[in-house]
Amino acid sequence: MSQASKQIDWCLSKAKNELEECVRLKKRPKHRGLIKLEPNTQQAQNHLKKAEENLEFATSIDMSRYGYKIVESLFYCMYQCFLSIATRFGYESANQTCTISLIEYLKEQNQIDLNQKFIEMMKYQDEQKEQEYPSIIDMREDYTYSSKISVEKEKINELITACQELMEKTKEIVYSKED
Repeated sequence: MSQASKQIDWCLSKAKNELEECVRLKKRPKHRGLIKLEPNTQQAQNHLKKAEENLEFATSIDMSRYGYKIVESLFYCMYQCFLSIATRFGYESANQTCTISLIEYLKEQNQIDLNQKFIEMMKYQDEQKEQEYPSIIDMREDYTYSSKISVEKEKINELITACQELMEKTKEIVYSKED
């Protein structure tokens, strides 16, 4: 059993337990894991729309003044692509680690054809198998929680290109998969 497969099992169990606890406590149902549902093309398309809006925002603002906001938007562009794929395969995720593990699992199971670099970019650098790619999750946290403002133009351009590639691949996956 792969690490991604073990993580998926843990995420599914986590969500189930948290939802049962909400019922027991008569609270609003919420979870921080994965739930298996029916595939939902419309919701997958909505996630893609959010990804597109994040990319559009990132490419429309002044790179020299708002580099940190661009990094945030590009991270969420990629994350919304992952959520789009997850939804298309019938999963609801409320946890970034679970989402990334699900995409890795779907790739391992040959259910999606996705360049490994996108998965690596969404992992923390110390978790990456291939450290030749920037960790956009590390960058997002660094620029969100520090006082850093500017980002190297080359780094932003590299991330924009990766987001554009991931969006195209996500569209192929979402629109080609049959229910």
